[in-house]
Parts: sequence; structure tokens; C-alpha cells
Amino acid sequence: MAQIDKPSEYFNTKLYTGNGSTQSITGVGFQPDWTWIKNRDLTSNHVLYDAIRGQTKRLESSTTDAEDTKTNGLTSFDSNGFSVGSANENNNNGQNIVSWNWLAAGTAPSKTYTVKVVSDSGNKYRFDDFGTSAVTLEISEGGTFRFDQSDSSNSGHPLRFSTTSDGTHGGGSEYTTGVTTNGTPGSAGAYTEITVAASAPTLYYYCSVHSGMGGQANTPTTNSFSNFDGSIQSNVSPNTTSGFSIVSYTGNSTAGATIGHGLGVAPDLILTRQLSNAGRFWGGYFSKMGNTGSMSINDTQAFDTSTTYWNDTTPTSSLFTVGTNGDTNSSGGMIAYCFSNIKGFSKYGTYEGNGDSDGPFIYTGFKPAFVITKRADTGTDNWHLLDNKRDVNNPAAQVLQPNSNGAESTTGTSPIDFYANGFKIKGTGASVNTSGLTYVFIAIAENPLVGTNNIPTTAR
Repeated sequence: MAQIDKPSEYFNTKLYTGNGSTQSITGVGFQPDWTWIKNRDLTSNHVLYDAIRGQTKRLESSTTDAEDTKTNGLTSFDSNGFSVGSANENNNNGQNIVSWNWLAAGTAPSKTYTVKVVSDSGNKYRFDDFGTSAVTLEISEGGTFRFDQSDSSNSGHPLRFSTTSDGTHGGGSEYTTGVTTNGTPGSAGAYTEITVAASAPTLYYYCSVHSGMGGQANTPTTNSFSNFDGSIQSNVSPNTTSGFSIVSYTGNSTAGATIGHGLGVAPDLILTRQLSNAGRFWGGYFSKMGNTGSMSINDTQAFDTSTTYWNDTTPTSSLFTVGTNGDTNSSGGMIAYCFSNIKGFSKYGTYEGNGDSDGPFIYTGFKPAFVITKRADTGTDNWHLLDNKRDVNNPAAQVLQPNSNGAESTTGTSPIDFYANGFKIKGTGASVNTSGLTYVFIAIAENPLVGTNNIPTTAR
């Protein structure tokens, strides 16, 4: 992967002051796909929004509440930030608010699907040898999607698009905007390709010769697309440069089910959440803790060992595996945020506390902009979140806790110094530095230690 010289093009912390009405928050530097907001002054929940679920769909890291629709929460993802309504956690008048913003796919995707025709109560199209026929596709606006019909099973079955279910067999006509075709289905080089137009309608793919072979093709604006790498179909918005992907899928409560994530490398951190059931916890995979359990960001408990989370199976470059636990694979809608270590940009790992005010130094290879820590192997401590915008100088001590709705507080026992190549624990608080105990950490860069121009980052 290429070196990231400017991490702020992929992640940025943005501070703002609420006005109690509506406002557009600018200066993020990109159109975010995942935005996490916390009112610093108010006892209110951490609220998380992403582009795949839709801008008004709210999750909370600090509760077990189900997803809800908040029309006065985050109202849109914009080209240089986002807009908010009057909800207290997003925009309470006169109060200080922090947002952390990630870029997922960012640009219109390009994807090729291998098409085969199978006998399934009549002939049906299948994609990438997935186990279900005539599935509903997600092909986002602006993206280019090629349907490779080279396989011999496609002979006599040209794939086409329509705005009517089953196309010309359903009384509709062929949709040709942005569509090109090449060759003869069933022969080498044959394909149908579509570049989805802005504001494209819901489409349907069908065989122009035979009825009943196709299905629906949704055209969202989210730079996302269907992924068939796992046993469960997913919808993904991956950024392979920064190692971040948003993944939605429908759980089936079956041990060993697999979900494609689109990163191209194995994720080192996965956060999952069931969307519709209140009382569910977040699932949390940390590669350095192994595949035998989970840590939830809305809970104080340590690493919970159980095969039901990840089926004791390590993620691969294309998919992750889930067990029967409802935090990772409950029947119904699920969301996953997947992250991989990227040199100069992100690091997800562990360190051991020493119980001393001159605490351990954790090498990341970059100057951190954002750090979360959590005691992993015992105890009931809070998560501990710091960043470089709320604390512009060392030590970083303005703490927020992802598992708590508490307002920002200044820690005297758990400060952290941000250095050019990592961070150093400067306190003895149990949330960051109990002697001999293991802590997980999440760190994202302000600047790489050395960019491609070979200029070192300076300490602060």
C-alpha cells in the first residue's frame, strides 16, 4: 500500500460550538462517511452516523439502544463536513462539541462481478459464485460495474437493465443510460457494464431473452457496492488506502458465517452492532487479543472469551467470520466498521502497563491525532479517548469515555503525551496503566513519522 503523507485527508477531528438550531460544520477536509459526535459539556450519549445506513440513522457507543432515526441529528454528509439539526448531543446551544470523521470509499467504486446462470426453479443469474440466485444488488451512483458474462452458462442469456421488474417481460423497456455491452454472452470477453448515473432510479437486471432470471439493483449515493466474498452477502464502502471499511449485512445466527469486508488485507479491528434490537452490546475484535473473544465499546468489562463471537477464526484479506453471538451475528440488520493497520496512518495493538507515572511508550510510527485505550485482561475500567484538537499541547488530558454519556473531564491520573512517533503514558490511572496488565489501543495519525518526502515529523 502507498504511504499516506496527509492523514487528515482520511481522518479528522473537528470541534464546533452548538447553536441550538441548524448549522453546517465545515473544515473537515473531505465528505465523511462515518461521523462520531460527542457533546463535551453535556451529559449526553456518543452518537455515530454513517453513509451506508443513511445520515439520519443514529447509533450510540455509550448505550445498548437500538438504531433510531434522528431527523434533527446529523442531517447530511457534505463535501467539506456535515450538517446537524437541533438535537442536544449534536448541536446544543453554546456548548462545545467534538466530532471524529472518517473517509470510507470516498470515490465512485469500480467493480467486476462474474456472472453465471444456474438452474434454480428456472434459470437465474448468480454473481461471484454466491450461493443465492437473483439477489438484490447495491450499485451506487457514479460507480462503474461490469457484469462479466464470459462463462459458458451465460450463452443465450444477455444481461440487461430496466426500470421495470423483469424488464421487457414485465411490460417495461431496456434502460441504456451509461450501459455498454461487449461480445456474445457465453464467450470470452463478453460483458454488460453500467456507469450508474446521478439520481439514477431503482433498476432491475434481467435477461433480454428469458423472463424470471434477474432481480433488483438499488442505486444509492453512498459509494458502496454488493460484496459476495462471504457466505452472507454484504454491502461495503471500503478505503483500501487508509484501511477502513463500512460493512452492512443481515445476520443469520449461524456459527461460521462469513462476511466480505472489501479491504484487501485482514482487519486488525472490527466493531459490530446489531441494529434493531435494544439491549445488544457492540462486538469488538482486536487482532492482538486473538480470535477467541470480544470487547464492547459500550461496556467496561474486560476481554470476554467465547467462541460465539468470531467462531475462533481469524479474519482474512477478504472476509471475517462470526459465531452465534448476537453482538456479531444476530438475525437482522448488522453494521461493521473494519480497520487494518496502515503504516504512517493507523495502529491497533496492545501494550503492558507498568504502574509508574513514567509509563510505557507505545511506538506507532506517527504522531497521533486520536488515541483510545482500554484495560483488556481484567477489571471493569472505562474506555479512555483523547485527541490532538481538544488538547493541542502535552499532556493530553481532556478525557471522553466511549462507554459513558459523561461530559468531558480532565484526568489527573491518566494523561498521555503525544510524540512524533507514538504516545507515552504519563499517569498511573487504572484506565491506562496498571502494572503487568494488558491494554488495547486504537491510534490514528496526525502525521507520519517520515513521509515519502523523507521529512521527519516534529514532536509537539
